[in-house]
Amino acid sequence: MSGIQIRYLSLFFGIISVLSFFNIIYSYYFNLYLNLNTYYYTLTSSLIIFLIFYKLGKENKKINIFEKILTVFLGYLLIPLILSIPFYLSIYNLTFINSYFESISGFTSTGFTIFENIKLIDESLIIWRSSIQWIGGLYFLFSIVYLIDIYDESFKKTLTNFTSFNSSESFKQATKIFILYSSLTVFIFILLNFFSIRTFDSLNLALTIISSGGFLPVNDLSNIIKDNYQIIVLSILMLLSFFSLFFIYNLFFSKKNNINFFYEDLHLVIYLIAVISIFFLFFSFNYNFSNNLLAITSSISNIGFSLNTQQTNLNFIYLLLVIIGGSFFSTSSGLRFIKIYSLLKFSLNQILSFSRPKNVFMNKLIFTKINFNLEEINKYFLTIVIFVLSLFTLASFLSLSGLNFINSFKLSILTLMNTVNSSIYGLNDFDFNNLSFFTKYCLIFFMIVGRIELLTILLLIRKFLFKN
Repeated sequence: MSGIQIRYLSLFFGIISVLSFFNIIYSYYFNLYLNLNTYYYTLTSSLIIFLIFYKLGKENKKINIFEKILTVFLGYLLIPLILSIPFYLSIYNLTFINSYFESISGFTSTGFTIFENIKLIDESLIIWRSSIQWIGGLYFLFSIVYLIDIYDESFKKTLTNFTSFNSSESFKQATKIFILYSSLTVFIFILLNFFSIRTFDSLNLALTIISSGGFLPVNDLSNIIKDNYQIIVLSILMLLSFFSLFFIYNLFFSKKNNINFFYEDLHLVIYLIAVISIFFLFFSFNYNFSNNLLAITSSISNIGFSLNTQQTNLNFIYLLLVIIGGSFFSTSSGLRFIKIYSLLKFSLNQILSFSRPKNVFMNKLIFTKINFNLEEINKYFLTIVIFVLSLFTLASFLSLSGLNFINSFKLSILTLMNTVNSSIYGLNDFDFNNLSFFTKYCLIFFMIVGRIELLTILLLIRKFLFKN
């Protein structure tokens, strides 16, 4: 590995050491000594790795995009090893695979958990679970900047006018991301407290929402959210991980207010209004619409948790919302709405061009002058193909391990889209603890595959299987 790769990974081991220190302070302040030693071990391990990696990372060698992709993938494997220490050394006698599964699930912002009763867990470990999500969301956003060269020019413009980043620009954007990400976390925490949600729960929810994670500090969300005002506020806050992280920043602080910075989010606004309108008109009879609103925003932001609901007829629709996902530069997953919209519009124009050969059909997105070309459309199509192949591969593995086909299919979608299982998908009582080793390793691998963006899988396949 080159110096840049090592230096990139060292940053997150440094963040882990800081959060470990905060957990130690928290444990002392509230007299939570049950798992205190585990955070000392985590602090020591992460700090040693940080110092070693930082020192080894002085060499400044230029690396290609494939080495960057492998670095990001390696980070998703190595960083959770350190994050799993408090689980593995805790008083709950977790096996290594369960500890690693829990940390991978948090770091990829998925939210699958092997704990059957959250109430029995030490508060400091609950905060650690939420902190893992927060680090994972930040790692994902930094990875987008790190891999910026693989994305199309139109997507890059939602972040910057630069078509490529040097080290100085990457550091500048990473610093901006960290400030915005941290500030929004504090904002969510304060607002939840303002609406009479317990401080401990507000902190955990803030870390979960901003990272698009799925861990809760309780077994049931209804133990925290008790009235319609709180439901509506939580629903709105979850949209922060649906829209671009830079949306609000560019809206108020961008001097030029270039439409290129807003076009994807404007599409998402129309998409959100359309979805909410359809649910309000057709799916809210004899049911509280605020619960539907929570389920909608939770699904499109790929968070996934919900209040208990028996609307089994809507499971498939919510899964479709999960697959579509949110913005390019947000912590949500999914195939991304703008990609699907572009692909559908291009396909429709192609069909119309054959039926009306004299007419000219422009492949242009509304709210912008950007035209998407055939190369971009091919990437979008191949991304969907890879998603479908990954979906059926994982579903097949899960079926072979003893799960029925419907649950295998649902769980495969949620795994690849990094969305927690809940009642709106019909999987709220799913038991991850008793899954076989093979099944857990499959889920671990595909949780990472879903998080590193399917486009990177395509590039790796092209690199190693089609070298010419």
